[in-house]
Amino acid sequence: MKYVMFICTPVGGEELSPAEIAEDPRFTSYIQEVRGRDVVRGGARLRPGADATTVRVQGDEVLLSDGPFAETKEYIAGFDVIEVADLDEAIALASRHPAALAGGSVEIRPVWE
Repeated sequence: MKYVMFICTPVGGEELSPAEIAEDPRFTSYIQEVRGRDVVRGGARLRPGADATTVRVQGDEVLLSDGPFAETKEYIAGFDVIEVADLDEAIALASRHPAALAGGSVEIRPVWE
């Protein structure tokens, strides 16, 4: 079954670039583990919520606003698409993710197929 793991970081928390993640032993160990199990099907690191643009449409008018669509204490910093046997396996992976261990969270959501 496919799941998306939304990697959430606290607002104002540590913001690592992809290069810094590639050198951080917390992340490299985790990445080697999940890639070794061949469960990752895709994913990406996202820029901070402050770099987001939200689009809304009211009638014929397109409204743009800076930042995320809602006030929040966390923002989605990245996502992984994984394919595992079941939710239990997805939870086991998410519970070892460095973001979950460092004050953030990992939201797991099944993919419609």
